[in-house]
Amino acid sequence: MADERIPMTREGYDKLKADLDRYRGIDMIAITQRVATARELGDLSENAEYHAAREDQGLLQARINELADRLGRAVIIDLANMPKGVVVFGSSVKVMDVDSKDEETFSLVGPGQDDPDLGRILTTSPIGQGLLGKKKGDVAEIAVPNGTLKFKVLEIEAAVMG
Repeated sequence: MADERIPMTREGYDKLKADLDRYRGIDMIAITQRVATARELGDLSENAEYHAAREDQGLLQARINELADRLGRAVIIDLANMPKGVVVFGSSVKVMDVDSKDEETFSLVGPGQDDPDLGRILTTSPIGQGLLGKKKGDVAEIAVPNGTLKFKVLEIEAAVMG
């Protein structure tokens, strides 16, 4: 999985790149200054400020490494060239839960653009994976921790990614 390519739009890539640049620049400089200031307070073995700053620095470095990895594996997808009538990366899919008859719309997006509250889900999520390749009228059966979701595909449109 570590070598797996990650589809994303140009906008999604640019957003992640801006986040990475901010983390490497402004945020890392600020934490490094906190570490240096705390170090000047004396005995490091009982210096809570120093240990907190070092922990924050480690967490930020881990986030930087993760973003750099994702950007390194990114494949920019031009949504204008995506197939029509089938659920693919970038699709906006209106579905109906077969059991409850509730309707919901999902947009299948890449990392950095997901927002479940807005129905923007990752293509790698269980629902995203279950919907990929489906056509209007198909029923997707998606295994989730508390059972199986059954979604009937009602409409497929190209998603608007911003």
